[in-house]
Amino acid sequence: MNSEDNYIEINRQSWNNRTDIHLKSEFYDLNGFLNGKTSLNEIELNLLGDIKGKTILHLQCHFGQDTISLSRLGADVTGVDLSDKAIESAKQIAKETNENVTFICCDIYDLSIYLDKQFDIVFTSYGTIGWLPDLDKWAKIVSKFLKPNGQFVFVEFHPVVWMFDDNFEKIFYRYFNSGAIVESESGTYADKSAKISQEYVMWNHGLSEVMNSLIKNGLEINQLNEYDYSPYNCFNKTIEFEPKKYRIEHLENKIPMVYSISAKKKNNS
Repeated sequence: MNSEDNYIEINRQSWNNRTDIHLKSEFYDLNGFLNGKTSLNEIELNLLGDIKGKTILHLQCHFGQDTISLSRLGADVTGVDLSDKAIESAKQIAKETNENVTFICCDIYDLSIYLDKQFDIVFTSYGTIGWLPDLDKWAKIVSKFLKPNGQFVFVEFHPVVWMFDDNFEKIFYRYFNSGAIVESESGTYADKSAKISQEYVMWNHGLSEVMNSLIKNGLEINQLNEYDYSPYNCFNKTIEFEPKKYRIEHLENKIPMVYSISAKKKNNS
């Protein structure tokens, strides 16, 4: 069986492998988080607005910091992730922070097996869709779990970023989706010197592929924004030019690094 056919198991193992390192990393600052610091950034907070009393489905939630941050803002939140180790940790962190959050461990394409309700908001952010081969199936999930007139809030690294080699010196990958990219790495974005290595399988998705999958599945795009920085220091060769805003030093402000979409589920979908 090749890596593409077996991508779910490979990627689950890959995320299980990273979880312990991520929990201890400065990048995720679990201590600060447990002491009340939010893990959400202004980009998504501005799009979400006041979420008090809203129901939110958070797709691909890792070990639940953003999920719990949403709960702290007064929302009723359900988080979903493929990694059993991450979900185990998420439940533990929710307990420690006294937040009543529901966590489900599954491949999001299978979510209908585990969940049967609709939400006011579906949310997913930063480094999520690259793990998914089929965006039409993804957008169907988003639409299925949204109430009519519900809001989809999505923030993701810009596809231009994934065209470069690791040091942003040359264009290495195709912008458009041309099938699975199978790679292995040592360390992890949250701790590049960590003594771990893992294989993983990813896909590149251009903006038109993302937008059209949502439009086709009954979502009306209200806003598309692009940003010339990343709120995370997860790439090589970065410089922090303002607090929590990172760019690739030699590329300055020339490339888009993040984009966001706000969309509404049409009433008749």
